[in-house]
Amino acid sequence: MMKLRKQATAMMALGLLALSVGGMARAADPDPGVDLVINGDTKLVTRVPAPANIPGLKEVYSGWLFHDPTTQAMETDDFSNPAMLAVDAGNAAWSTVMGTEGKSCASCHNGIDSMKGVRASMPKVNKAGKLWSLEDYINDCVTNRMGAKALGWNSNEMSGLTSAISMQSRGMPVDVATDGAAAPFWKEGEKLYYTRTGLLELSCASCHEMHFGDHVRDERLSQGQINGFPVYRLKTTNMVSIHNRFYGCVRDTRAESYKEGTDPLRELELYVASRGNGLSIEGVSVRP
Repeated sequence: MMKLRKQATAMMALGLLALSVGGMARAADPDPGVDLVINGDTKLVTRVPAPANIPGLKEVYSGWLFHDPTTQAMETDDFSNPAMLAVDAGNAAWSTVMGTEGKSCASCHNGIDSMKGVRASMPKVNKAGKLWSLEDYINDCVTNRMGAKALGWNSNEMSGLTSAISMQSRGMPVDVATDGAAAPFWKEGEKLYYTRTGLLELSCASCHEMHFGDHVRDERLSQGQINGFPVYRLKTTNMVSIHNRFYGCVRDTRAESYKEGTDPLRELELYVASRGNGLSIEGVSVRP
């Protein structure tokens, strides 16, 4: 039995390595002429020319384009989108007092519509010169202004707030800074994106740049764009954060992954976000 397991692992590794070392294989573009229109009136941009500082791509595509029609349809109607439950929870939490200071998010920021544009620029460098994700900004308010305990990175409370805040930027283009104070963080994220890791010696680029459009078992590889996060994953029936998805990808290379909320994943988030500059923020999306 042990011998069979080792043989199966070796065969899988060889198959995935074939993806990574056969880097010149032609990647298939998604079907043309398919638009993401939500609720019949909100049309989102799902494909744009690649940013000038991303030489590996000619055009960038939302992950929505790579999935089957049934999954796509769930995102076209907010009543069918299971991620909207997290948005509802986040909207309720926005006005809920928490902590020792007797404050809610609304106490300082008024309506949640004041968060319009915030998600589109994340992650970004804060006043202290540190690169922060949206979750970091939320927890800074929770701990330092509200006097409450920090929310878990993957907790329901955090996913609710990130979902509700992201919805305020729905339809706005991803527009993360890659120059100035952000430049060194972006460079580290780029380095991590192209670094092969784990027993399978795969990088992010091995799948999402060199082989997007191809199939791994029954799933079609996307470009790994993050304009749709937070996402509801049908596979796990829950909301998934950007860092949680990164964690899973690194783990799947058979490497020891980085913990959510650590600097390497913030830097990777910045770089990956920049690869999708110009795509519409989807607010919350549905993925397999």
